Amino acid sequence: MPGVNTDYVFSHDTIDVSLNVADMDADTITHTEAPVEEGEPYFTSLDLFLFSLIVGIIIYYFMPRKEPEPLPEFKKPPATRETSFIEKMKKTGKNIIVFYGSQTGTAEEFANRLSKDAQRYGMKGMAADPEEYDMGELSRLSEIENSLAIFCMATYGEGDPTDNAQDFYDWLQENDDEDLSKLNYTVFALGNKTYEHYNAMGKYVDKRLAELGATRIFDLGLGDDDGNLEEDFVSWREQFWPAVCEHFGVEASGDESSIRQYELQEHTDINMNKVFTGEFSRLKSFEIQKPPFDSKNPFLAPVTVNRKLNKAGDRHLMHLELDITGSKIRYESGDHVAVFPTNDSALVNKLGQILGVDLDVVISLNNLDEESNKKHPFPCPTSYRTALTHYLDITHPPRTNVLYELAQYASDPKHQETLRKMASSSPEGKALYQNWVLDACRNILAILEDMPSLRPPIDHLCELLPRLQARYYSIASSSKVHPNSIHICAVVVEYTTKTGRLNKGVATNWLKNKLVTDNGHKSTVPMYIRKSQFRLPFKATSPVIMIGPGTGIAPFMGFIQERGWLKEQGKEVGETVLYFGCRHKNEDYIYQEELEEAEKNNVLTQLNVAFSRDQEHKIYVQHLLKNNKENIWKLVHSENAHIYICGDARNMAKDVQTALHEIAEELGGMTRTQATDYIKKLMTKGRYSQDVWS
Repeated sequence: MPGVNTDYVFSHDTIDVSLNVADMDADTITHTEAPVEEGEPYFTSLDLFLFSLIVGIIIYYFMPRKEPEPLPEFKKPPATRETSFIEKMKKTGKNIIVFYGSQTGTAEEFANRLSKDAQRYGMKGMAADPEEYDMGELSRLSEIENSLAIFCMATYGEGDPTDNAQDFYDWLQENDDEDLSKLNYTVFALGNKTYEHYNAMGKYVDKRLAELGATRIFDLGLGDDDGNLEEDFVSWREQFWPAVCEHFGVEASGDESSIRQYELQEHTDINMNKVFTGEFSRLKSFEIQKPPFDSKNPFLAPVTVNRKLNKAGDRHLMHLELDITGSKIRYESGDHVAVFPTNDSALVNKLGQILGVDLDVVISLNNLDEESNKKHPFPCPTSYRTALTHYLDITHPPRTNVLYELAQYASDPKHQETLRKMASSSPEGKALYQNWVLDACRNILAILEDMPSLRPPIDHLCELLPRLQARYYSIASSSKVHPNSIHICAVVVEYTTKTGRLNKGVATNWLKNKLVTDNGHKSTVPMYIRKSQFRLPFKATSPVIMIGPGTGIAPFMGFIQERGWLKEQGKEVGETVLYFGCRHKNEDYIYQEELEEAEKNNVLTQLNVAFSRDQEHKIYVQHLLKNNKENIWKLVHSENAHIYICGDARNMAKDVQTALHEIAEELGGMTRTQATDYIKKLMTKGRYSQDVWS
């Protein structure tokens, strides 16, 4: 029986029976034999021999046999996860702890930078994932002299905490009687101004800690990823540390030298079965797949469909279908699928060539702080090639701290000076970084190519580069219709930079090349599901208004499929209205056949499409909304319709919201302030939902 050790499955009943059989007298054993003649012995020699043999066999098979005693093994007791950050800080002499709520790795990156900074001020810091520790211990931090808790908190989606900060968020909400009067803290928030709930999580943590009595020793920092998040962080950090010094009465050491966090170990003779080849947590997890599947244990989903959606034009819009049969993965319409891409092998090879290294050398980068929970920056042991392909982000423009650390390896003093200047907080340095790195979209390879004297050791570069992150896509299918399949709709990202280089989006180009069969093998995509609040109304009779131009139509394909399925089940379904937009009807009207079929079957009660460039004046979805203002107002104000918006946050989502404000003003007789409040109330009630990106 699988999973059961059957070596010693003997019941007491069996043992007893075997003993009783052995103890029976001869009469009992032989009562079926013919009676023997008077004077003859009851048993011949042969009978006795056979009898002994049978009894011996019975005893042999039924008596438990004692195994030889194994030699005692002296194993270390299994390591229990340290959930007390207070005990860890005491043990390691740390007095600053930097918690991070991170979805894409940036907040974690900032937390690591702040924990390293502490050393320059005669303090010792550690970065910490709140999910790994008992956050109820915050009240005990005062047991450590000159202690400080820093929170780098990112906001996800519609003002939500990141996955790893969800428990901490719940704890803050539930513990009204917590006394944090002896806690010193500060918060740096990471967000994006184009979103409705800008930096909501950071603002909440800052406000809530103060409510519980904690002492804010420096102002809340607000990082805007729509502008220049790096500049926001550097400016905040430049003022933050002097405030810390003043509060605790310490001085900066003036030592600005590079501080290595990891040391290199090269493996010359290692069993290759023990080397990571792209897995995220468990070795060989891609070969032996075990549910449940999540961010540390993604499912390798075979690609069953990969087709181009647009009929013409210079862009490539694609539709992929991933097979999740047998994975036990469940999803709902509106959820996100996270996929883990790999970097272009041509970029990886160029990095190896320019640095003059053998990419297939197997290495480990080991944390110099033996007490740290984070033993390596990525799964080790592995090869440089695997690290640069699967684990490290080599296409994003490097942050200023990376440039600062790399400057020491430039043999040309001018290159050294330029790198240090860009890493400084001076206005000239910030402007240079913005222009030379960000505006020019220079990744690490472009920087190395344009600064030929800069040749860092590859292990230090691997330590500094951020982790390659999962990419999230709105699922374009309904699990009611496709329980074993997840659909993705995406546009391939490709653009030419100011330096004339062709930059390609990591995930979309990787997905584009995921053919159904590649050299006779099935293409697979490492993935997992991230639950969303972007949901159809609980009542199927509630009308829905869906606004999603371009690939923003993705979740609405799932919604339409689900409403169609409900109708097939004989359920009463409310009005289902779609506003879709694209450039040209004959080029990029994606899913045209499916949408027109849904309209014909009355699954879509209204199909409104804006072709922005098919006429002299551009027409967008917000223009169609205003053209149909009476119908929109009736559905929203009188019939309790739910509004859904998906797509570009920077322009489209704002323009749509403005159009709805104007409709409320005109047809509801409201002032602009009242109209704004009206839409905000719809959001609060869950009747105005956004799934947007910038």
